[in-house]
Amino acid sequence: MKATYQYQLYPDTNQKLTLNHWLRICRYWYNRQLGDRFDWWEMNRTAINACPLIASISAPRQKPNYYSQKQQLPVIKKDLVKVFYSGELLDFKQVDSTILQDVSKRVDKAFERFMVGDSKGGRSGKPRFKTEADYRTMTFSTANSDWIKLVRKNWFYIRLPKLGIMKVRMHRPIPDGFIVKQISVTRKADGWFVQIMLEDSSVPQLIPDKVTPNWDNSIGLDAVLHEDVYLATSLGEKLPSLKPLRKNQAKLDRISKKQNKRKCGSKSRRKLTKKEARKHQKIARSRQDFHYKTAHNLVRSGAKFFFHEDLDLKGLTKRNKVKQDDEGNYLPNGQSAKSGLNKSWLDAAFGQFFKTLEYIAEKAGSVVVPQKPAYTSMVLCYRNEIIFTDCGTRNYWDEQHSLIVDRDVNAAINLKRLGLGIFPSIKRRSGNLSLVGTIDDSTTKEILYTLYRATKMPTP
Repeated sequence: MKATYQYQLYPDTNQKLTLNHWLRICRYWYNRQLGDRFDWWEMNRTAINACPLIASISAPRQKPNYYSQKQQLPVIKKDLVKVFYSGELLDFKQVDSTILQDVSKRVDKAFERFMVGDSKGGRSGKPRFKTEADYRTMTFSTANSDWIKLVRKNWFYIRLPKLGIMKVRMHRPIPDGFIVKQISVTRKADGWFVQIMLEDSSVPQLIPDKVTPNWDNSIGLDAVLHEDVYLATSLGEKLPSLKPLRKNQAKLDRISKKQNKRKCGSKSRRKLTKKEARKHQKIARSRQDFHYKTAHNLVRSGAKFFFHEDLDLKGLTKRNKVKQDDEGNYLPNGQSAKSGLNKSWLDAAFGQFFKTLEYIAEKAGSVVVPQKPAYTSMVLCYRNEIIFTDCGTRNYWDEQHSLIVDRDVNAAINLKRLGLGIFPSIKRRSGNLSLVGTIDDSTTKEILYTLYRATKMPTP
C-alpha cells in the first residue's frame, strides 16, 4: 500500500535561496527539453491538407525521448549554461542529479500524453512552457527512510542532498511499518512543503468485492447548482454547498483594486500579490477540505456503488456564441448571465469532487460509476412520464399520491435506475419524446417510500 503525507518545511535563509535557485534551473531545463521536442514535432510532420514547397533531403531526425535527453546532462554540467534571452548563467552541477532526471521524466510524460494519450485513451492538451508560478516542485526519486533523522514530539528533521538538515512540522506521525520511497519539495504561497511517499508491502491494496449492484447497495448522485444545494442523493438527502469563491469574492476584489493602484515592480505591489495568492490558496484548501468531508460522509453510508452524472464541464463553462446582425453589430447573447453561471460551476469543482469520491470509495472497497445524464431530470422516477420539461420547474405536485416530488432528488433516483439498468429508453420521433419500458411494483414502492421520507410526509 502506498500513501503520501504532506508536512510543512522550515528551511533557513540560505536553504531557501538554494531551493529557489534550483527551481530556476529545473524550470529552464524543463522548457529546454520541451522546446527540443516541439522542434522535432514541427520538423517531422506535414499538414494533411497541404504540401511543403521546400523539403529537406536529410534523414528525419530521431524522436527525442527520456533517455536521449537525460544523456545530455553530463555534457551540460561541464560548464555554465547561458540563458539566451536574459544572459543569466546557470550551474547545473549545483542541483542534485536525481532532480534533473525527474525533470526529464516529467517532460516525457507530458509530451506522451499529448501525442499518444493515457491508459484510457484520453489525450491531454499541448504542453506549455513553465513560468515561475507554474514550476514549484522538485522530486528526490531515490529517497529512503535514512533521510529522516531525529524525531521529537511535534517535529522531525530531514536531510536532503546538497541542502543539509531541515526542520519539519509533524502534524501527524508517520505510520509504523511504512518506508520512505520518494520525497518532493514544493514552494507554495505560505511557505515550503515536503511530500513524503510511503509504502508498506505487508498492507494489501483493497480490491472492491465482486458484488452485483442492486437497489439497497447503490446511491445515485445528482450535481445541483441551485441556491445552497451541492448534491442531491437518491436517499432523498440534499447536501449543502460551500461556495468558497463566492464568499471571498469581495475580499479578493478589495485586494485587486489596491494592487492595481500600486506601481508595477514596487514592494507594496509585491506584498499585495502575495496576499492575493494566500487568499486564493485558502479558498482552494477550504474547497478541497469540503470535498473530502462530503466524500467521507457518502462513503460512510455503506453503499458499494455510486452513480453520478458524467458532466461535460468544458462544455458547461463555455462562452455563448457571438451574435451579429446584418450590419456586423454585436447583439445581446446572454453572456453576462452565463459568466456568473460559469463561475458557479468552476467554484463547485464537481470534476475534482468526483475524483476525490472515487479515491475515497476505492479505499473503502466501493465503486464510483459515471452515467450519461440524458433525460434523467425530465422523467418522473416512479411513473415513467416526462414531467420536468422546464428547468424552472423545481417541484411537482402529484395528486394521485398526494406527494411533492423534488426535481433534484428525482434526477438522483433516475441516475440510480440508469446505473441498475432499469431506466426506460427514450425515443425521439418527429420532435416528440416517447418512453419505452416499464417499472415493477417493488421499485415503485421503494421510490415512493424514499420520496415520502425526503419530504417528511406521512406514508399513505
